[in-house]
Amino acid sequence: MIDLDRPLHPMWIEKAHINGRIFMTKRHHPNRGSHGFSPRKRAKRETPKMRRWPDLESDEPKLQGFVGYKVGMTHGFVTDYRKRSTTSNQEVAIPITVVETPPMTVCGVRIYKNSEVGLQTLLETWADKLDKHLSRKVTIPPEKKEGRSLDELKSMDPDDVRVLAHTKPVQVTGIPKKKPEIVELRVGGATIDKRLEYAMGLLGKDIGVGEFTREGAMVDILAVTKGKGFQGHVKRFGVKLLSHKNSKHRRMVGTLGPWHPPYVMSTVPQAGQMGYHQRTEYNKRVLKIGSNPDEINPKGGFLHYGPVRNDYVLFHGSIPGPSKRLVKMRDPIRLKGDEVTTVELSYISTQSKQGA
Repeated sequence: MIDLDRPLHPMWIEKAHINGRIFMTKRHHPNRGSHGFSPRKRAKRETPKMRRWPDLESDEPKLQGFVGYKVGMTHGFVTDYRKRSTTSNQEVAIPITVVETPPMTVCGVRIYKNSEVGLQTLLETWADKLDKHLSRKVTIPPEKKEGRSLDELKSMDPDDVRVLAHTKPVQVTGIPKKKPEIVELRVGGATIDKRLEYAMGLLGKDIGVGEFTREGAMVDILAVTKGKGFQGHVKRFGVKLLSHKNSKHRRMVGTLGPWHPPYVMSTVPQAGQMGYHQRTEYNKRVLKIGSNPDEINPKGGFLHYGPVRNDYVLFHGSIPGPSKRLVKMRDPIRLKGDEVTTVELSYISTQSKQGA
């Protein structure tokens, strides 16, 4: 029973007036830290998984994704394109991430049908001639069946069209491997028939990053972050150090929780795996798409990578993962930011990164 005559201390309770009477209420105290990425354990694979794609409202079909390799970072000067920035239309220094994007080869086309349990594969067709290094990834039959025709794919009445494309790491000197990665890229925009015709037109051909995006556009980046191994409470969660008068340890949590519930809750910061998690960076601005690596290669090459030798993309800011990490790019699924047609990039640093 609440004693209405007893004064209520404002530090511990709040007053709620209901029908002229005062009742005690709980002070709102949310948990610290996000559980959006819980549990924090190692990613299953180094190649990130693309779980969803945005819908495009366009009259022409286009690829909605691409794959590249993270090179490293540099800096440059750009005219600030952000309209609401305090330095709008002024020249500012910004951090830049370089991603090498060698051409990819479309080796297959796959169509899907919507069902009660999600998308289900209807049919797929593969190119007549496949890259010799693709046998390191999948088994290529000695006698390939004849590919499906465009009319046959249209007759299946699909709901979604995607292409199967593989990378060419053998063309990248910074990546010490020949085994390609096979990824599925959605074809969006226009009608389903136009998307099918567009996908079949790419079958067996090389595609560049220009098929996916343009300078000034926004892009989502998916990658696996840099692994840091098993780390303690303080480094992993930023827990405050205990007093120097504390017994035996300082880099520890003060308590593992209350007596009840009689177990350690997931909200308690504890030691464990840190890094090597798949993460998504939303809305990264494409500053430049280039084909001349001499414009960005620093003296001595990029650290832990070497020189860029193929097409490349420059992004404003940082992206997940260390150098040589495979990154996936996608059309923005939650677009936010000013519409920009061109970016005035006046200077890119080519000074040596050794000791930087």
